Amino acid sequence: MYLTTEKKQEIFAKHGKSQADTGSAEGQVALFTYRINHLTGHLKNNKKDFNTEKALVRLVGKRKKMLDYLKSKDIERYRAIIAELGLRK
Repeated sequence: MYLTTEKKQEIFAKHGKSQADTGSAEGQVALFTYRINHLTGHLKNNKKDFNTEKALVRLVGKRKKMLDYLKSKDIERYRAIIAELGLRK
């Protein structure tokens, strides 16, 4: 399994307020980004895996919605997470 409990806790500890803070927008965006990067690598090797491609598109949409929410609520937190994760916006 590529996403273990320890890896999730590490992501939330780094980008959220704590390891147990799984609901913050920054933590969720970081988790979505990690999963998107993993699925992108998988699809480079398995070009005909259309179910994974559909899941990837769904995840990108979820991350976009979360980033739009964060942008409307607090632009400074939005800019910080974009810079931290190296996302283009």
